[in-house]
Amino acid sequence: MHESSSVAELAKSLKSELDRYSVGEKLPSSRALVERFRVSPVTVTRALAQLAAEGLVVTRPGAGAYRAEPRATAPAAGDTSWQQLALSADTATELVPRAVDASGVLVTLAAPQPGVVEFNGGYLHPSLQPERALSGALARAGRRPGAWGRPPTDGLPELREWFAREIGGGVTAAEVLVTAGGQPALSTALRALAPPGTPVLVESPTYPGMLAIARAAGLRPVPVPTDADGVRPELLDAAFRATGARVFVCQPLFQNPTGAVLGAERSAAVVRIARAAGAFVVEDDFARRLAHEDAGPLPAPLVADDPDGVVVHVRSLTKPTSPSLRVGALAARGPVLERLRAIQVVDSFFVPRPLQEAALELVGSPAWSRHLRSLAAELRSRRDALASAVAHRLPELAPPFVPSGGFQIWFRLPDALPEAALVAAALRNGVAVAPGRPYFCAEPPAGHIRLSFAGVAGPAEIAEGVRRLRTAVDGLLG
Repeated sequence: MHESSSVAELAKSLKSELDRYSVGEKLPSSRALVERFRVSPVTVTRALAQLAAEGLVVTRPGAGAYRAEPRATAPAAGDTSWQQLALSADTATELVPRAVDASGVLVTLAAPQPGVVEFNGGYLHPSLQPERALSGALARAGRRPGAWGRPPTDGLPELREWFAREIGGGVTAAEVLVTAGGQPALSTALRALAPPGTPVLVESPTYPGMLAIARAAGLRPVPVPTDADGVRPELLDAAFRATGARVFVCQPLFQNPTGAVLGAERSAAVVRIARAAGAFVVEDDFARRLAHEDAGPLPAPLVADDPDGVVVHVRSLTKPTSPSLRVGALAARGPVLERLRAIQVVDSFFVPRPLQEAALELVGSPAWSRHLRSLAAELRSRRDALASAVAHRLPELAPPFVPSGGFQIWFRLPDALPEAALVAAALRNGVAVAPGRPYFCAEPPAGHIRLSFAGVAGPAEIAEGVRRLRTAVDGLLG
C-alpha cells in the first residue's frame, strides 16, 4: 500500500485483521502501521478513528488502539405494521394529506454509480467550487473571537447587513433573517404564510423541492402556466380569483427548470396582482449568482420595489459555492417578519455560528469576486458545450431557448419518446438525467427531461454524456 492509499482502504485492511486480536488486546502502534502499510501518520489516525466510530476499536490517548467489545446482537425485527394506521389516522379529517414525497428532490441529491455522467445534479461540480477559498474561510472563522459561542437568533449582524446589500432595493439588515440555506427558508415561508389545507399558487413547471415542502405542510399546490418569459400574469390573476390563494411562489430569475427570466413589466404585474388579491409572493432568488458570462445586466429582485411587504425574498449562498455551505437568508417587511422569525426559532434556534463566520470570511475576501467571475465563465462554457452537443447529436431534443444563467437546460421530448422509458434507458447507458414529471404538480403537457451542465467535470464529459444519451434514444426508437 502506497502513501496515496485512501483512509477507507486502510480501515478495510485493519478491519479484516481484527479477528486476530482478542477483546481488549492492543493493536500495533501507529508507527508500526505507518511502516507496514506505507501510509502517512494522518491516514493511520483517520483510519483508526473510523474503526472507533464503528465501535470496532477503542482508542486511548497516549496508549494506543485496542479491540473493542463486540456489539450486542441486534434484536429480532418487530412488527411495525401498526404505524400505517397511526400515520394515516387523520386522513379523513385532513383537507390535504401531509404525505411527504421526496422523490423529486432525491433525483438531484442521489449520487449515481461510478462512471455515470451526472446530468441530474443540482450543485456545482467540485472543480467549480471555491474549495481553497472555503477552506481558508473556515480556518479563519474558527479563530474569530467567540466563533463557537451562541449567535443571535436572527443571524450575525454583519452577515445580515451583507445579505441586505446583496438584495438591494432599500432592504435593511433589520428585515433579514439568516437561514440554513434556501430549502429551510422556503419551508419557513410557506408555513408562515399558508395554513394547512389551503391552496398555494406555483409556477408550472417548478422546483420539485418546493412542491415537496408545500405538500408536507398540508398545502395544495395549484399550477400557473409559464412561457419563455416566466409566469403569465393574466393566468396568475385568474388563479388567485378562482382559488382564493394567499401565496404565490416563483423563481423570477433563471427559473428552475426552464431558465426563464421574468422581465420588468411582468415582475411589476406579479406584485400588483398579488397585492390586489391580498396575497404574498415568495421570491426564490436562488440563481442570481449563477448568471453566465454573457447574461448582461440582471433585473432587480421583486422585493427591491415592494414597499408594501408583498414579497418574501429567499436568497442562498449554497448554489454558487458548495452544497455544504448551508447559509441563506429570508427578507421581509411588516408583521410577517415576526412570524417568520418565530417559526425559524422554534424549528432550529439559529444557524451554527462557525458556518455564519465562515460565510462572512468568504464573501469578504478577494477570492469571492474572483470565484464569481470564474464561475460565470465556466457556466457559459459548459452551457454552450451542452447546447452544441445536443444540437449535433440529438436535434429532436432542441430546447425552446438556451438560458443565460442557472445550471440546466430544459428539453421537451417528442411524443415518440416516453419520458420514464428514456430516463431508465439513459441510466442503463451510463448517463443520469432528471425526469420532467416531478416538476409539475398536475398533469404535464408533455414529456420533459432536465440536463444539468454544472455537475459534470467539463466539456469532454458533457460530450460523452450526450453520446450515451443518443445511444439510449436510438435504442428506444429502434
